[in-house]
Amino acid sequence: MSLFDNIRRVTPYVPGEQPAGEVIKLNTNECPYAPSPRVAEAIASVGHSRLRLYPEPDCHTLKDALSAYYGISPKKVFVGVGSDDVLALAFLTFFAGRKPILFPDITYSFYDVWAELYGIPYDTVPLSEDFTLDPADYARENGGIVFANPNAPTGIELPLAGVEEIISSNPDSVVIVDEAYVDFGGETALPLLETYENLVIVRTMSKSRALAGMRIGYAFAGERLIAAMEDVKASINSYTMTTLSLAAGKAAIEDEAYFRETLQKVIRTREHTKAELRRLGFIVTDAKTNFLFAAKPGASAEKIFHALRERGIYVRYFKKPRLDDHLRITIGTDAEMASLIDALEQLL
Repeated sequence: MSLFDNIRRVTPYVPGEQPAGEVIKLNTNECPYAPSPRVAEAIASVGHSRLRLYPEPDCHTLKDALSAYYGISPKKVFVGVGSDDVLALAFLTFFAGRKPILFPDITYSFYDVWAELYGIPYDTVPLSEDFTLDPADYARENGGIVFANPNAPTGIELPLAGVEEIISSNPDSVVIVDEAYVDFGGETALPLLETYENLVIVRTMSKSRALAGMRIGYAFAGERLIAAMEDVKASINSYTMTTLSLAAGKAAIEDEAYFRETLQKVIRTREHTKAELRRLGFIVTDAKTNFLFAAKPGASAEKIFHALRERGIYVRYFKKPRLDDHLRITIGTDAEMASLIDALEQLL
């Protein structure tokens, strides 16, 4: 036996590239606009002497703000270091059985990483040829279910009736609905929360609230499920959120006017870019997200990806089955998207 026999080996999730220098960055689904000015004010108001103290272990500043905004009891709110942290803790908390959990074969590629890391058995459920999810595929024995809605990287939304079908047909399993992109035109499962005790909804402030750099995620569920997550969190790290992130998250939630204005700008740009890509012959899904999922028949997505990169335009390419003929394109500013379209016109 060697030293390395006792080391855990996993294939990690690979995030989008973070290039240095002046580039057009359309590869990691960040918001193209700065967060609310109230965020800067809130951060500045935190005196530097407070940073010598540990932050709130119960994160009540942010939980109370989320509770007031969504009309949900604070006892039904969980917060963590980005939705990745929240999802990872949810996997660790709720998927402790021996039956395989279920999630789509094309979805957020962190799900199988967490399952492998925590030793959770899992089965992937193929999406339809048009990348839609069929709720009937999840009406079978399982140890839990997780899916993104709208999905990533396709951007396609499962209607709320379909979401409810999955939840209602699996009363003995926790169903996690990952709503990272729901603010961009999707329909939330929040109205189902009072009816189904097996539902967990996960959100992030990285996209629609423009706070990717602050790492703020949150979840809604019944009190018993939230309490179970809190116990697991406290068994790993009692102080997950910084004092600055708590203040920033509260400020972002409370500036509704700025939030709506930013959302509408991103959505308008998305719809215009979608039309432009289709004009160039791309097949584009009807994305309800801050990105587009596009393929150009007869053209290599990988070659387009590299050609754009050489021009300082970064999009996302997944060299995986069923995805390797598509590009995922984050919505940037109008000027950035115009530069993308100009570059594609020259390349095609």
